[in-house]
Amino acid sequence: MTMSEKTVSYKIMPAESEPQLSCGWNDPPWDRANVLCADHFHPAGSDHHPETKAKLLYDARRIHVRFNVRDRYVRCVHTEYQSPVFFDSCVEFFVQPRAGQGYFNFEVNCGGTLLLHYREHDGPPPVDHSKAVHVDERLARGIRIEASMPRVVDPEIMDPVEWRAAWSIPFTLFEEFVGPLTPVAGTAWRANFYKCGNELSHPHWASWAPVGGRLDFHQPQLFAPIEFAP
Repeated sequence: MTMSEKTVSYKIMPAESEPQLSCGWNDPPWDRANVLCADHFHPAGSDHHPETKAKLLYDARRIHVRFNVRDRYVRCVHTEYQSPVFFDSCVEFFVQPRAGQGYFNFEVNCGGTLLLHYREHDGPPPVDHSKAVHVDERLARGIRIEASMPRVVDPEIMDPVEWRAAWSIPFTLFEEFVGPLTPVAGTAWRANFYKCGNELSHPHWASWAPVGGRLDFHQPQLFAPIEFAP
């Protein structure tokens, strides 16, 4: 692991009230959120490297995530909960709220369709995908999702386009799997952020924290800290 990999971290700023997901990138309270970039592109991908930025905020009940992507070759055809949205133009937030327990993979395509699993992992890599728990749709209904593209984008948009996807997750969803959580200032979770498009004309895979030589986003040992700021 290089020094740059060791120092990757992010500070989540608090919001006094629940932020709107559809407002502008720099509108309050998002204007006080730190920005991260998913700019580590895996060499297995094409030469298409979309600019992918993300911001997080939190309040007493929820954590809020938003992505902004300057893209091309945009397509999405998966519209059902738990469908394989990673084949589409997709952004992803993988997060481990508590050390020594599992992690969640939140995957949302540009049309706003969600895939969500909880994965127990306490051993060496690789992760055993057969043990993934599909989060019940009843719990997933508590997640608020906003996306700027239509539910279906087909045929693929070849020209440059900017799109966003944002979602707001109640802490109670995490608690169903890992027990009581309180977003206490100064505590940290571990996470990674991704941009992908597995079945596009120009496939690509990008991450915030580097994933090494193996093309595999499911590497919780390489997640980086995200700290709740005062």
